[in-house]
Amino acid sequence: MEHPSAYKGRQVVVLGLAKSGVSVAKLFHKLGANVTVNDQKERHLSPEADELDALGVSVICGGHPDDLITKDTALVVKNPGIPYKAKPVQQALALGLDVVTEVEVAYRLAVAQMIGITGSNGKTTTTTWIGDMLEAAELNAIVAGNIGTPLCDVAQTARPDDWIVAELSSFQLKGTQSFRPHVSVLLNLAETHLDYHGDMDDYVASKAKLFANQTFKDTAVLNADDPICRKLMESGTIQASILPFSISQELPYGVFIQPPYPAELSDPAGEQERVIQYVSRDGEVHEVLPVAELGIPGRHNAANAAAAVAACIAAGAEIDLLAAPLRSFRGVEHRLEFVCERGGVKYYNNSKATNATATVISLHSFPGNIVLIAGGLDRGSDYMELLPHLKDKVKAIVTLGQTREKLAHVAELAGLTKIKTVEPVEDAEATLQQAVREAAALAEPGDIVLLSPACASWDMFASYEQRGSIFKQSAHTL
Repeated sequence: MEHPSAYKGRQVVVLGLAKSGVSVAKLFHKLGANVTVNDQKERHLSPEADELDALGVSVICGGHPDDLITKDTALVVKNPGIPYKAKPVQQALALGLDVVTEVEVAYRLAVAQMIGITGSNGKTTTTTWIGDMLEAAELNAIVAGNIGTPLCDVAQTARPDDWIVAELSSFQLKGTQSFRPHVSVLLNLAETHLDYHGDMDDYVASKAKLFANQTFKDTAVLNADDPICRKLMESGTIQASILPFSISQELPYGVFIQPPYPAELSDPAGEQERVIQYVSRDGEVHEVLPVAELGIPGRHNAANAAAAVAACIAAGAEIDLLAAPLRSFRGVEHRLEFVCERGGVKYYNNSKATNATATVISLHSFPGNIVLIAGGLDRGSDYMELLPHLKDKVKAIVTLGQTREKLAHVAELAGLTKIKTVEPVEDAEATLQQAVREAAALAEPGDIVLLSPACASWDMFASYEQRGSIFKQSAHTL
């Protein structure tokens, strides 16, 4: 791909009308390109189409025309979620055309410095935390990307001394070419999105594109506790200066928890004694903050905090200014979000747990007595990794969605006797409302009702946000 300004008078095809597609289409239209936007959804389901039409952008809805991609097409920018097997993508690749995501376009345009954050779990929390911490350190931060605001929107106005803090998915990264963040952060890697990537190798390779173009002038922050991250660190393929973080080992250099957490997930006694530390390459030790003072609990959030500290140090933040935002942060909606208490039962919304690993982490954020609501889109997993954690933490489970029978089976193997499977009805909202009522009936004072689905939401809902919002409303109206 060339600089976006080089496409003036040339044909650019944008696949997908979501936020990033609209942003890209507007950008190239402003730069004088001949833009066509295509979406499989019918026109009445695509309200963004009218806005683009009014600007003079050609919009085609309801399918992919055979003549959409031609030899005259100069560039294809696709929505990250559109698979590479989609017909127009295959046509473009067969013609040797560049097929990129909005991340690549924004990077080519931006003059600001960038921090890119990815991982299977914890991206949004860590991205938000980094933005807050940089602001506290008087470094202007603009949070964007997969977290909400399209990167192309902020890339057009960000100044050279700004920091664009970008949450990035594997889907977005797979469609990059020259993207080079000044600071890259890889939090962890777990088996997920294999329906899109095909296998774990492609998933890891897509995440690793975060480091592909970095040089020794840049910094790569990686999780020294994660086996795949360690393999990448040891591979010799990362040219950036590596700044590791850990919660379970003392590092000669990097950000870590002292004393470390043990390997098992359960939180041990002595939490008050743990401190986030940074050790510089010359051996200078800096205490950042006691773990007990973090604004959100859990060892997974201690790991997110350590990663955020490392990223901010790499961006030049003063260490003494990082503690205050670490204390004041209260989390992000749909991520272990306290909803309400009804009859002595506390309700928590963790709708963002779209894979089994995220659900395991959330289960270990509580001492036990959990009534779990889980289930959603079936991506082929057997969910057996949940089995020992259901035994240890869960007293009852309510399953729904495409994976309801799979999850009920795992719960049976775990020895649970209180298992409710909610059969789907035409109204997805009513199905989840019924699941909440079933969970409430199984819960007793002192229990936790936790929505932590271990699955994506798209079998029933437009997004995990919609799923979480319905859960919250249902809990409030019990």
